[in-house]
Amino acid sequence: MRRVGRSPWVLPVAVVAIGVLVVVVFPTRTFLAQRASMRAAEEQLEVLDEQNRLLEERVRLLNDDAEIERLAREEYHLVRPGEEAYAVLPPPMPAAPPPAVGTAPRADDRNPLEQAWDWLTDRF
Repeated sequence: MRRVGRSPWVLPVAVVAIGVLVVVVFPTRTFLAQRASMRAAEEQLEVLDEQNRLLEERVRLLNDDAEIERLAREEYHLVRPGEEAYAVLPPPMPAAPPPAVGTAPRADDRNPLEQAWDWLTDRF
């Protein structure tokens, strides 16, 4: 009679499969995570390089007397000695038209004393 049981090759196959997982899968996951992290760092580096380039351009402009004068005039409304500064104001908002003469105010515009007086005088 033959005994039903495990084959002798099941244990070595399981050990090899686990070995493959340890050697291939786990380092691959780490490698992929590091690659994604590196890609994010490179993108951040590109953004910072662009910001540095813009800031260096601004520094270069701020070392120019013409740019300093332009900023002083536009942002701080400064003028050179002997010049006069003028400010143009927007036109005033039109006022609400006055109520027409001889018309009674609306009921909701009157205070409670006026409403009570009108109620009493209209009754008699």
